[in-house]
Amino acid sequence: MAVPEKTDKYKAEHTICINNAELNYHLLRFGDHLAEREGYKDLSGIDAVHYYLIQKHHWTPAQVRGMSSGDLRFLLSGEMQGWTLPKEAVV
Repeated sequence: MAVPEKTDKYKAEHTICINNAELNYHLLRFGDHLAEREGYKDLSGIDAVHYYLIQKHHWTPAQVRGMSSGDLRFLLSGEMQGWTLPKEAVV
């Protein structure tokens, strides 16, 4: 029989993991948006996000790649304001 405290903990952790995955997916799709907006021909997803931040802030690839997804979302929060996930990307 499961211990209620552990079950609650597991449910909470599961919810956090699912929410993080959803946020990461949105970041990838925003990278697609950036690639289209900026005219990046061979980049999409997280590569477009990284390239955009390198170009905008003159950071090195290592600096940008070392950032967490949460940091990347924070840095892009202004650009992401008003952006919505495209209908075809909703799964």
